[in-house]
Parts: sequence; C-alpha cells; structure tokens
Amino acid sequence: MQVTPSPKAPVKILLCAPRGFCAGVDRAIQIVDLALEKYGAPVYVRHEIVHNKYVVEGLRNKGAVFVEELDEIPVDDRPVIFSAHGVPKSVPEAARLRNLFFLDATCPLVSKVHKEAILHDRREREILLIGHKGHPEVVGTMGQLPRGRVSLIETAEDARVFEPKTDRQLAWISQTTLSVDDTKEIVEILEERFPTIAKPHKDDICYATTNRQHAVKEIAPKCDAMIVVGAPNSSNSKRLREVGERAGCDKAFLIQRASEIFWGDFEGVKTIGITAGASAPEILVEEIVEAFREHFDVTLETVTTAEEDISFNLPKELRAAPAPSGTSAAE
Repeated sequence: MQVTPSPKAPVKILLCAPRGFCAGVDRAIQIVDLALEKYGAPVYVRHEIVHNKYVVEGLRNKGAVFVEELDEIPVDDRPVIFSAHGVPKSVPEAARLRNLFFLDATCPLVSKVHKEAILHDRREREILLIGHKGHPEVVGTMGQLPRGRVSLIETAEDARVFEPKTDRQLAWISQTTLSVDDTKEIVEILEERFPTIAKPHKDDICYATTNRQHAVKEIAPKCDAMIVVGAPNSSNSKRLREVGERAGCDKAFLIQRASEIFWGDFEGVKTIGITAGASAPEILVEEIVEAFREHFDVTLETVTTAEEDISFNLPKELRAAPAPSGTSAAE
C-alpha cells in the first residue's frame, strides 16, 4: 500500500530588499581576495575582516590568516589588512615601525566618522561618541585621539546623566551600525540638554544600516516570525532583530545558518520575513529559503523599499597592475 505524504503547510516568505552586503563590506572582502591574488598567501588580517563566520572561513581557506593584534604576525614581509571596522591610530603607527606593508579596508563611512572626531578635536570641542563599548568600530574611532578626549554614550540614560568635563563646546558623532531609533532618542536628549552641541553635517549611521532597518519596519507588522541572517557579534544584524521585534514581530530570530533553525519556532506560522545583516552573504539567505522549502509550501515575495548603487574605490595598490610573479609585498 502506497502512503501519500502529508501536504506541506503553506508559508509566505517576505524577503527584504535591500539586505545583505553593503558597499563597505563588499570592498573589504574584495581587498582580501585581491591581495591574495596579487601577493599570494599568506595575507594577514587584523581582526575579522567583517563579522561573518562564513565569510571569514572562506577567506581563511584561500590563505588569509586572522589575528587580533599585530604582534601575532610572525613575519614582516607579508601584507597586513585592517578590517572594515577601522583601527585606532596606534595600529598603523605600529605597522610602520615594523615596516609592514598594510592595506586599510576600513569602510569609507567609518573613516568619515574618524575625520569628524579629529576635526572636532582640532576645533577644541569635547566629543561624545554614541556607540557600544568594546565594539571594534568604537575602539577604532575613540583611538583616533588621545585617551580621554572622547566620551562614550551608550544609552538614553547615559545622555541624561552626562556632565561635560570642560567648558568647551560639545560635539556628537556616532557608530555607523546603530539602531536609527535608539540614536534618535539619545540625540534628542543631548540636543535638549546642550542646545549648542555640534552634530555631523550628514548622519553618521550608514545608508545601508538605515535602509535595512527601514525594510524590516515595512514588513515586520505583516509577519508572524522574522529571521535576520547574521552573526551574533554583528552590531547591524543585532539591531535588525531588535527593530523587527519593536516594529511588531514578536518572534524575531538572529540566525547564522539554516542548521541553526529550530523548526518548533515556526509551527503554525503563515508569513515569515527574512533579511540579512550587512556582512551576511546572499548565499546564506538562499540556504535558509531552501530549508523552508523542504518543510513548507513556500510562496516567495520580495519587498523593495530602496535601491542601492553605491560603491567605494579600492586602495590604489590593488588598482595597479599585478606584481610580477615571485615579487613580495615588501619589495
């Protein structure tokens, strides 16, 4: 007797667009790939080039070696790449002292915040950085200036109780991957308390973070559950999950790979939203969609809230003609 398989329950998947890689992440990964192609392996990378295990493992398999500090690099004649999150000024200074050849993969939008901090300091302003303590981008931004020149504001409560150290004019800058709503609340408090505080000419939160959060807000009220594809140490991915929850989707999950899905969480669900953090490759989104196809009768719909056509230039060293075979980076 032939057993008829039970029909799969129908599920509608709303795919956020834009999602996934931003221009800064794409540029950083290209820098590692091109450096490996031009100079050969190994190429050293200080910190994860972007916060995504799949991406990091893929580059490691090609010959990238990831370290947290320059003193972990045993040789002086191989290229070193600084991650997309940016580094304190002390890092390139240390690299120059060792005569290391380095390539800076810092996202240009993070570099913009670095320049703002330096400019405010030159104008003798007391600087407040809105961000998360210990995040590599925050460490890099605060490290553009001597210790004590930048005060970190993490929460609205921090903004309410902050007291200036000097009688200088205040200025605020921010981490690029924050929640737009959280930052707005903090800025409103600071500007109410300190009406003359200087602010960025253009918002420090990057276009990709803003666009991805807006897309999540658009679909979250329509979803029974949401998945953000991203790493647990990715700031922008964590903010996307929080935004989805606040925007009306009580079941919002941060997942790296399809293997992490707990299917019990999706019993009885009719509509699922899927997006990806700015450091998550599209192949992981496709993997998760296929996993849902195995369990459900899936209808796929893309919800587009913005178009992105931004790209950033590569370092001049990688735009030049390839080095002759056998030539090392230090020659």
